[in-house]
Order: sequence, then structure tokens, then C-alpha cells
Amino acid sequence: MNKGFKKLFITAALTTVLSAPAMAEEFIKIGLGAPITGGSAAFGKQLLLGAESAAEAINAKGGVNGKKIRIIQGDDACEPKQAVAVANRFVDQEKVDAVVGHFCSSSTIPASEIYDEANILNVTPASTNPRVTERDLTTLIRVCGRDDQQGEVDAKFIHENLKAKRIAVINDKDTYGVGLANATRDAAKQLGVEVVLEDGVTRGERDYNALVTKIKASDVDAVFFGGLYAEAGLLVRQMRQQGLTIPFISDDGIADPAFVTAAGGIPFAEGTYMSFLKDPRGEPAAQEVMLKLKEKGSDAEGFTLYSYAAVEAIAAAMEANKGVKDGTVLADWIKNNDIDTVLGRKGWDEKGDPKTNDFIIYVWNKEGQYEPVQ
Repeated sequence: MNKGFKKLFITAALTTVLSAPAMAEEFIKIGLGAPITGGSAAFGKQLLLGAESAAEAINAKGGVNGKKIRIIQGDDACEPKQAVAVANRFVDQEKVDAVVGHFCSSSTIPASEIYDEANILNVTPASTNPRVTERDLTTLIRVCGRDDQQGEVDAKFIHENLKAKRIAVINDKDTYGVGLANATRDAAKQLGVEVVLEDGVTRGERDYNALVTKIKASDVDAVFFGGLYAEAGLLVRQMRQQGLTIPFISDDGIADPAFVTAAGGIPFAEGTYMSFLKDPRGEPAAQEVMLKLKEKGSDAEGFTLYSYAAVEAIAAAMEANKGVKDGTVLADWIKNNDIDTVLGRKGWDEKGDPKTNDFIIYVWNKEGQYEPVQ
């Protein structure tokens, strides 16, 4: 063997040896579209923890068809344009195999169009606007419920439990907040409740006192707010500071301790009602997961376990289809098969919505935690 050929042979052999581990380490890449920064970052933290914890648990059991899951973060800050940028990066650069997300419906709606065009399975753990699953997309699944379901629960509580006859309905001018406020308004009217005042707030504003004055002047029995914790907390605090003590009802957008902080502490947050999905933390299927999350310092609030279940659904579909990554095939399989998840055994309809309405009413208590209304 001449010297030059020997050098070439050694170089080729070394390259093969060095590249072998990289070739063997093939992952299932799941993108996580969530507000890692911005005003809804507390929810982004929930989704990230849930997705990464599920991936960790599945990987510890051998992964999916022998391949381990890797979570790829994409920060959309609950901004539609940023969500589109995240979606394009997931598809074009990261080459993800599936997506968990997004959180805000206003982000999920445009991003899901991109995933559908690329035929990538998209499972949202939190977007509740009905339009999410009403656009005939073949790759989209929703783990949570819908605004029209939630609005019915809110309206029934306002009418039957609070005995309110006149209400104000406020929203945060976002797709999610407007959609839920409208659903609650319509359901309340059907029950004979008079909607005296409808108004909106702008995300990021710090002074709602003019709106509070309007609410006081309208002489309503209760206020419903459709939106997220930052604005809900500020509104309820300024209502209480002006001496307005009527019931305040909101939605799953305040299902995080960040609501208490935004409200200025427990004295202002206590007694606030909210609609949210049945708390899965008490499910038998969640107990082992809960222990592990507590070791990480988490109480698995809000959508943490819904994000966990989204990863479980993706993994189950891929496992059953022997690694197939065709988004339409995977979504069809989920729609036609019940899956054991951390939330319990779940099934979906032909639109990709859960088959059951699991929304109930909670109240924030004096310990700064939410609990079901008995």
C-alpha cells in the first residue's frame, strides 16, 4: 500500500467511525410551539414542562419504535406572525416529525395551515377556539375542549349558581378571548340573562379604571372576562380597588398562579371563578407522572398534563403505524382509536375534537390555588 493511498484509507476509515454514532442516533423530532416569552410565558412554561416530561418518560421505556423523542422549542409569544415564523422554521429547517402546539388560538390557526400543507401532525393541548378544528384540516388534533362547550358551562353557572340577571361581558380583543366571550354571551342570552355591557381591553394596557367605571355605571350582577391572566388579574384588582365586589368569572386563560400575581395578590384574586377542564391531577393515570413532576418542583398546573398527553397521542399514533410520519395518516388513526393518556382514556371525533365536554367551574381560594366549586 503506497503512502498516499494509505493516508486516504485511514482518513476514510476514521470518517466512518466518527460518523457511525451520529448516524445511529436518529430521533423523532417534535416541535413545541408555545409562548416561551411574553405576557403568556407562564403557559409556555407549562407546555414545555409537559412535553419534555412526556418525552423523557417515553424515552426511558425505549422510545417509539426504538427511536427517542427530542423536543424542539419554538417561541411564538402568542403572536400570530411569530407563530408563522416558528411553523416555517419547524417545517423547513428543523424538519420536525410532529408538532405540539400552539397555545393561543390566534397562533394555532395560522401555524396549523403551514403544518397541514407540509402534512405534519399537529396536536394542540390548549387552543379552544372552534375555528381551530372547523377548517377541514386533515392533520390537526385538539386535546382540550372548545369555546362553545366552555361558554355553555360559564353561562349555566352565571345563571343557575350566581343567579345573575344582568352581566357585563369583556374580552381581550384576541381570537381566544373574543371567541369565548361571544360563546358565553350567546349561551347566557339563551338562558334569559341580559348582557348589559360588552367591551374589550387591549393586551398590555395597565389602566382599566375607565372600564371599571363603565361596569359600575351599568349596574350589572356579574362580570365575565374572556382572555388571559395578565389582563384578567389587572381588571379584577382595579374592580376591587374601586369597591366593585360583584362576582368575576373568567376562563382557562387564568389557570396559572401567575393570575394571582397579576391580580396583586391573594386578597384580590380570592373568590374569582374560572371555567377549566376537569383537573387531571386526580386521575389514577396521572399519579406516577405527578410524583415525578413534583420532584421537578411543579404542581402540574393548568395545561401541563394536556401537553404531556399531546406527546403521548403522537407517540401512540407513530408506534401503531410503525414509524409512519404522514400527518393525515397519524391524525386519522388518533380520530379512530381511544388512547390511554395521563388524562385517562381519551377519544376524538372526526373533526379532531375530544368526544366529551370536560369543562367545570373552579374558584381561586385563600391559599392562592384554584379548586372545583362544590
